[in-house]
Amino acid sequence: MIGVAVLAASPMARGRLEAFIAAQPELRLVRSAFPTTISGDHVPGAPTEPDVLLMDPGPRPIETVLRTRARGPRLPPVVVVGGDTAPAAVPRLLRAGVRAILPRDVSAHEIAASIEAVAAGLVVLHPSRMPLSVSGTRGARPVPGGAGTSPLTPREVEVLTMMAEGMGNRAIAQNLGISRHTVKFHIAAIFDKLDARSRTEAVTVGVRRGVLMV
Repeated sequence: MIGVAVLAASPMARGRLEAFIAAQPELRLVRSAFPTTISGDHVPGAPTEPDVLLMDPGPRPIETVLRTRARGPRLPPVVVVGGDTAPAAVPRLLRAGVRAILPRDVSAHEIAASIEAVAAGLVVLHPSRMPLSVSGTRGARPVPGGAGTSPLTPREVEVLTMMAEGMGNRAIAQNLGISRHTVKFHIAAIFDKLDARSRTEAVTVGVRRGVLMV
């Protein structure tokens, strides 16, 4: 179960996100050592180190909120919902510890999938938040003659597509009706064929070579 702390612009926004976490069987709301609202409120209870921080910055710039939190305990990987995020700011936010950037109107399923992906070490970017350097690869064709150009099997393409959607091994296994051990086998094969060392790199290479369409 993934431990999630909440940081929101207001008590109302915090309550909405905490209710969402409580409704997800795979997620567990934890009380963190840093404030739960941007104004500085704390929730009573012994603090616990969360796996993921779910943040609603409200009208404040995300980078400003992150700078104020940098003076406190070390932040876990951050999932941001809402906020005015220009695509050009995405690289800076990633360097600051943000691992998922979602619009405010995103569905509950997408938020849950993004939290699971971030906890697994992936980066999740909604298409509306993608930098031009990534979104410009839409419709790209495979690069011939490069390293790792071995074709993926249809099953491996399915697995890579689900990885790009932010699914963890358990979710992929459930969707495909296979074991998590088999999922790990497919991921290892994907890494080998795409000459990748991580999930993020595999997805990036898959997009660049036309295996995946962004």
